[in-house]
Amino acid sequence: MLNIARPNLSPESSRPFRGSRAVAAGILTRGQLRGPHFRRLFPDVYIPVTAKVDLALRARAAGLLVDGRGAVAGYAAAELWGASCGPADEPAHVLMTDRYLCDDLRVHRDYFDFAETVPIDSGGVVTTPERTAYDLARWAPRLVERVVALDALAHCCDADLDVVRALRRQYLGSHGGANIAEALQLCDRRAESPMETRMRIPLVLAGIPPEVQHVVVVNGRRYRLDLAYPELRIAVEYDGEEHRTQARARRDLVREADLASAGWRILRFDAAVVMRRPHQIVAEVQAELAARTAGR
Repeated sequence: MLNIARPNLSPESSRPFRGSRAVAAGILTRGQLRGPHFRRLFPDVYIPVTAKVDLALRARAAGLLVDGRGAVAGYAAAELWGASCGPADEPAHVLMTDRYLCDDLRVHRDYFDFAETVPIDSGGVVTTPERTAYDLARWAPRLVERVVALDALAHCCDADLDVVRALRRQYLGSHGGANIAEALQLCDRRAESPMETRMRIPLVLAGIPPEVQHVVVVNGRRYRLDLAYPELRIAVEYDGEEHRTQARARRDLVREADLASAGWRILRFDAAVVMRRPHQIVAEVQAELAARTAGR
């Protein structure tokens, strides 16, 4: 069973709950439920107004909503499994075999087996990591995002890619099923973050595939490089917000000095480049590869 704690049906709880259940249990009155202290996310699914609404909360609320009729799926399922890989403002996705419409909910009417789900303690079920990977490899809008989802679920949840392939064969002809094979070929479970994958895939598609999570030992210190071309000592790394803290900046200075002393050239790219200008990553890496090759 997925380790998600059962929500307390009380005003102090930050988890979603069924309003009708709280009223029937005598915890709340209908007047209190409609008052200023609670917010309705979906029909009969409420949270305290103080609760922070994020994708994980929306996913749990969706699980309660479709309990017995469908399953939390897609990016919402990945979020519950700890393999966050979608937009923060993404609506909760659910799989259902019946037609269903609900505001702020993305319903995929598709075949699935409840054997491909795991119960959520708070109510409802969530698709397994393998079924989640199968669905996102079909639903994600672009090839790179399909690989991002596969990498995240394989790395964080140890999703079995052979099971994903078996699901593709089982549901031949499913919507988006043709997208899965190429994404599976590009998947690398060593990738430690979605942004790392978003840097890697343009390089692979450009014919210059890097090594993933390459280990370098310099001056007795062990460093892992997001992406690397070891023969030419070129590293490609994501420059995320975590690098902005003072403590991390000091560690990065030591790291950069060590790697530079060993002849490494570090190419760093921030979120704006990774998300909007991946061609710039390819161009800079190609230029550095050419320069280092010519200088040998």
